[in-house]
Amino acid sequence: MKALQLAAAMVLSLAAGSTLAADAIAQLRQFVSVTRSAEGEFEQTVMARSGRKPQQAAGRFAFSRPGKFRWEYELPYQQLLVGDGERLWSWDRDLNQVTVRPIGDALGATPAAILFGQGDLEKDFMLGEGGDSDGLSWVDASPRKAESSFESMRIGLLDGQLKRMELRDNFGQTTLIRFTRLQANPAQDAGRFRFVPPAGADVIGTP
Repeated sequence: MKALQLAAAMVLSLAAGSTLAADAIAQLRQFVSVTRSAEGEFEQTVMARSGRKPQQAAGRFAFSRPGKFRWEYELPYQQLLVGDGERLWSWDRDLNQVTVRPIGDALGATPAAILFGQGDLEKDFMLGEGGDSDGLSWVDASPRKAESSFESMRIGLLDGQLKRMELRDNFGQTTLIRFTRLQANPAQDAGRFRFVPPAGADVIGTP
């Protein structure tokens, strides 16, 4: 599963009081407004349209908006993505290969932009209430730009916490992400959002 889905995204706890009565879009807006940073763990499942066996992955993440994040796959293999605010670094440990590109090009109108970006939701996404299911309140989101790499997204929230994301790309592949052990607005070490290519790594792109 070398093609990582940054759509892959992030999470958090939003407010001290319960927001269960609030609609899902209001909870999402609150998340974007209030949660400037977060860290936790994730479990990811990728399902192909062909019906082949789903691919499972898990790891840890941290972010500090805008544009700084660390998304680290620990299982079934190790791979690291780091956004330093200007560039997106992707390091395949097995190959010792690093890919780097401007973060604006990498995020764009993607699910990751909702979590790591400036927070202007309506600028890039059309939002709709997705109803309640599986004990969560859902937001349906679709990109305003036709050239986006994903087709649609569902965001599941509970009591002001982001619990799940369901992403469907333009090839019919679906990525499910479940967030656990979330901590909102923790103290962050700025060094975790910097990346220096390891000695001997093959670097693709311009740092």
